[in-house]
Amino acid sequence: MNNIVLYEPEIPGNTGNIMRTCVATNTKLHLIKPLGFSLEDKYLKRSSANYLEGLNYEVYENYEDFKSKNKGIYYFFTRYGKKPHTSFDYSKKEENIYLIFGKESSGIPKEILKDNLDNCMRIPMTDKVRALNLSNCAAIVIYEVLRQQGYPELLFTEPHKSEDYIIE
Repeated sequence: MNNIVLYEPEIPGNTGNIMRTCVATNTKLHLIKPLGFSLEDKYLKRSSANYLEGLNYEVYENYEDFKSKNKGIYYFFTRYGKKPHTSFDYSKKEENIYLIFGKESSGIPKEILKDNLDNCMRIPMTDKVRALNLSNCAAIVIYEVLRQQGYPELLFTEPHKSEDYIIE
């Protein structure tokens, strides 16, 4: 199973966009407290575009709580990473894959990263920005995972339309 993990997310709009991406990709979302917003936040609901009812998610008190309940391969996205996200093999669908993103202001704490250096990565970009928007990063990476897995259970055509809907 594929999973996106947000470590102490701060901006409701980013989390809402990631929620929508999770619903679109059959990905479970894990939220590690403290959250910088309420899950009832109007900005969260607006950016998730009312897809919350289809969202598979869980909230944890802290990182240790998350780790104790989730076994699998952890991948960490950080500006300190030296490998691109495309350098890993995500094709084994039977493994639980956790894509872990840090809070918008400061990322994932170095105390967590130092024990996981082999699985720290960075999305390549120019030296003109420190980082991309969190929700963009999550979308880029989950779609790389899904590409390697052959997009399991995802549609390649518009739902509820015939294949010839564009010429009808």
